[in-house]
Amino acid sequence: MSHDTRDIRNVALAGHPGAGKTTLFEALLHAGGALQAAGSIERGTTLSDHDPAERERGHSIDSAIASIDQPGLHLNLIDTPGYPDFRGAALPPLAVVETAMVVVDAARGVQHGTHRFMQRAEGRRLCRMLVVNKIDQEGVDAAALLADLRDSFGPQVLPLNLPAEGGRRVVDCFSADAGDSDAGPVAQWHRAIVDQVVEINETVMEHYLDEGESGLSGTELHEAFEQCLREGHLVPVCFVSARTGMGVAELLRICRELLPSPVEGNPPAFSADGEEVTVTPQADAPVVADVFKIVNDPFVGRIGVFRLYQGTLAKDMPLLVDDARKPVRAAHLYRIQGKDHVAVDKVVPGDIAAIAKVDEVHFDAVLHDRHEQDHLHLAPTQFPQSMFGLAISPASRGQEQKLATALEKLSQEDPAFLVEHQVETHETLVRGLSDLHLRIMLDRLTQRHGVEVTTRVPRIAYRETVGAAAEGHHRHKKQTGGAGQFGEVYLRVSPLPRGGGFEFVDEVKGGTIPGQFMPAVEKGVRQAVGGGAIAGFPIQDVRVVVYDGRHHPVDSKEVAFAAAGRKAFLDAVSRATPQVLEPIVELEVSAPEAQAGDITGGLASKRARIHGTDSRRGEIVIRAQVPLSELEGYAAELKSATAGQGRYTLDFSHYEPVPAGVQQRLVAAHQPGAEED
Repeated sequence: MSHDTRDIRNVALAGHPGAGKTTLFEALLHAGGALQAAGSIERGTTLSDHDPAERERGHSIDSAIASIDQPGLHLNLIDTPGYPDFRGAALPPLAVVETAMVVVDAARGVQHGTHRFMQRAEGRRLCRMLVVNKIDQEGVDAAALLADLRDSFGPQVLPLNLPAEGGRRVVDCFSADAGDSDAGPVAQWHRAIVDQVVEINETVMEHYLDEGESGLSGTELHEAFEQCLREGHLVPVCFVSARTGMGVAELLRICRELLPSPVEGNPPAFSADGEEVTVTPQADAPVVADVFKIVNDPFVGRIGVFRLYQGTLAKDMPLLVDDARKPVRAAHLYRIQGKDHVAVDKVVPGDIAAIAKVDEVHFDAVLHDRHEQDHLHLAPTQFPQSMFGLAISPASRGQEQKLATALEKLSQEDPAFLVEHQVETHETLVRGLSDLHLRIMLDRLTQRHGVEVTTRVPRIAYRETVGAAAEGHHRHKKQTGGAGQFGEVYLRVSPLPRGGGFEFVDEVKGGTIPGQFMPAVEKGVRQAVGGGAIAGFPIQDVRVVVYDGRHHPVDSKEVAFAAAGRKAFLDAVSRATPQVLEPIVELEVSAPEAQAGDITGGLASKRARIHGTDSRRGEIVIRAQVPLSELEGYAAELKSATAGQGRYTLDFSHYEPVPAGVQQRLVAAHQPGAEED
């Protein structure tokens, strides 16, 4: 069906694992006529979870996209993974929708993942909506659940509908002002919604106070409702049972009548060269699109899924990718429907579509048709740092290139899956958000790309720094019979604040080191910074000031000053209380409350600093800062302690000095002839 921008609704389903996002995704598609029958997670027939690993595990790993077309509605739905292990797939969709629909399990209520996605959506200035699923379960207390939602997210949380008769039906609170529900009289909630909506706009408020609700036009109420959503002044709640379909048709109607279109949502945060740029969904404006998902299809090739923010994109139209000089042709445009691709001739502003067989397309690429937009970029998605690492190599000789190609494709598809090639250790490292995340990606290496690999634990990313200021000096003098080498350097080092990086300052006066040799001095210092001074780890958070030196009019050469700079720096570091730093991570463990004591005791043995716990409905969430080196094997340990019910996530926090005993061991392992543990 043809549609224009005002008909479009872009919605991401998010929430805690097990809340029923995928089942709701299927139910909405079925209710909207996009599916003849809703798929089943148990039978592995959902449109959303079409990857073999998803069907085997019974939960989403990647985001999935499908749309519903009805008169006056083109609804783009994105189903996102709930498990924090797969945030690389869950977070990018939040950048391209107007509304985040956060799904809550009626029996379990507000869980940690609920808070996490609500905070993410608020940070992205999205309209937020809570959908309480599984209202037909026994023992659901709608009144208590609604009170819990309001306690958690504020008084702006108000129901658009409510369950009645124990969840066997839902009653409308927005347009109806009478009747009973499982959470009290409809009238009280209807009045609360109207009061909340009208107070956002002075004109609407005046009409309401003068003439009552009957004096408000439908347009006034709709515009005030949209403003409330944009400003977070209203967070509506809807109740459904995706399994039985109860409330799903009503939710679809709410999407059409009340949720914002791309014209009504908060504008996207585009910038160019540090300056904010206004991008509007006008059909006749220059094309601006952002790629938020890459799929490497074995039959179609590379597919870039994008949101078109401005302009109209037609088939065979020439496009520029980022700041490329040479245009590419949009010969293959698709609408995504699960794993299927439906060819389209054009894309209107605000819509979500895909372009195929363009090798230049990558995650977060900006597609445009004017060179003036070469430096245009959408505010980047902030991913947690990928702290889990494995060193990998092909199991069979001769597979190195095949492995490299497969790793590149996997890293294109998942921004949180990182591939590093460490020169000093000759290792290929892969990094992910968790042990499970890496296991899934390694399975894909074998299943999708036919590459078997061997893995081993890589070196911890220790760093070195200095704890005090000190001076260093070295004279490099070498005579080989002909022209010699001479360079002399005096410098001082001092610590920078943690995270300060590296600074090199030239304070030489009087030409004691000629200017043409200063880059060589810096090169020598940087060589020492990269190789470490005491334990072989890169040095950071240090300031180097070169203040004096000597040269020889004949024998001074760049190689001499590079050597003098390197050794003067190492001399200074040896006097500056050198320290080894270790990465500290923010650990968050979720597990049954009964295992809280075992978990905290285990963390205490790992030098952990516990700084917060939350307990809700039989589950405990423990937050702590822990040295990364202490967490090797923690996945298996937690699984054993919680009978497989525990899970955890890591985010990089900071570096701090290791204990003296650990530093002694690391320094000793770096000495010639020693082997690191």
